[in-house]
Amino acid sequence: MMLRIKRVPTVVSNYQKDEAEEGARRVGGCGRNCLNQCCIPGAKLPLYAFKKLNKIDGDKELPGCEKREPPVDFLDSLLLGEWEDRMQRGLFRYDVTACETKVIPGQFGFIAQLNEGRHLKKRPTEFRVDKVLQPFDGNKFNFTKVGQEEVLFQFEASEDGEVQFIPSAPIEPENSPSVVAINVSPIEYGHVLLIPRILEHLPQRIDRESFLLALHMAAEAGNPYFRLGYNSLGAFATINHLHFQAYYLAVTFPIEKAPSKKITVSGAGVKVSELLNYPVRGLVFEGGNTLQDLSNTVSDACICLQENNIPYNVLISDCGKRIFLLPQCYAEKQALGEVRAELLDTQVNPAVWEISGHMVLKRKKDYEEASDENAWKLLAEVSLSEERFQEVNALIFEAIASDDNGNANLLEDPEVKPHSREEVDTINTSSHAAMVTGTQQCLVLQ
Repeated sequence: MMLRIKRVPTVVSNYQKDEAEEGARRVGGCGRNCLNQCCIPGAKLPLYAFKKLNKIDGDKELPGCEKREPPVDFLDSLLLGEWEDRMQRGLFRYDVTACETKVIPGQFGFIAQLNEGRHLKKRPTEFRVDKVLQPFDGNKFNFTKVGQEEVLFQFEASEDGEVQFIPSAPIEPENSPSVVAINVSPIEYGHVLLIPRILEHLPQRIDRESFLLALHMAAEAGNPYFRLGYNSLGAFATINHLHFQAYYLAVTFPIEKAPSKKITVSGAGVKVSELLNYPVRGLVFEGGNTLQDLSNTVSDACICLQENNIPYNVLISDCGKRIFLLPQCYAEKQALGEVRAELLDTQVNPAVWEISGHMVLKRKKDYEEASDENAWKLLAEVSLSEERFQEVNALIFEAIASDDNGNANLLEDPEVKPHSREEVDTINTSSHAAMVTGTQQCLVLQ
């Protein structure tokens, strides 16, 4: 039996139409300024080439080396500046800066946003939620169909080891550029999409190279309030074309404040901890001898989850130095009819931002009644049970306990008891976390 849910798909591009219309349009060319072979010959976009970092802390320079000023400020001038330019040009479906936002008082500081325009003008569509890995389907909407005006710039590693910015660089199909594009249904200020190697038509699955690119983008932004997120299929990704999301929000996410307990340290120096006192069970990765060590450890964990068909979300925090990995089961429970009607009625799809504590609410009623207790109730339904979480952890630790050469890379202080593959195949229902009680008056963000 295939598990499916009906939901309103997120519109991320102004060229995103129903699949039938997309199929019809392909006949005879598209007649618009897209990123397919029909339109990119001769096309140019800005290019930002970043300096590859070896250290986790990008500010540490070798003795005797002077840190050069980049030719353009990556976050403020380029990313947010270009994003604001597209807002002035009217490319967004609504003005996200006009959406009401507040911090819910209480232990966690969940953030609530009322965004009534995000799901309008689209009819519900069926999504398959029991297959984390699905082949790329060029007939469905993908990011080569966005308009070039929605793309802010190309983003790639510098060839000469220094930051470079070229205001108008040709798009080279043979090199399949990675690009940063606007999300026309933004959740927050500066909401963009990072699309690795866009012309390779990669399905929504993390690999080592693409994850390292995302960490470099977080490091290049250099601001802890600019985070990147990833949703796998089955964990509320709606477009099966590899992409990360990112935006700027000047408040600490609840998940970033949650305590954690160290489980182990890898041979590459990556510390792995378990989240404590948070409604969604998850792992936290930080440290490592190099940025690539941290990236490889987390991407190997993601690849493990993908190959074991376990939906998950990722939050890249603290300028790429701290990463949260969150396996989840909400869509599966929804498809099986195991989610309470009161939660389904909110129409909230708990993906990476909601799980991190930024609750995007679609009904005025839910916004006005937002409380620690209500947020916790929803997120507790997302989480794996403790037993299932430990089974998944055992798989992850097995995957990250060997290096590139397949040699044993022993983990220090292991406190996780391994489970058999048979046990891992058993899906346990999520246990409900103790709910925080009390509703208090809400503080509105200035």
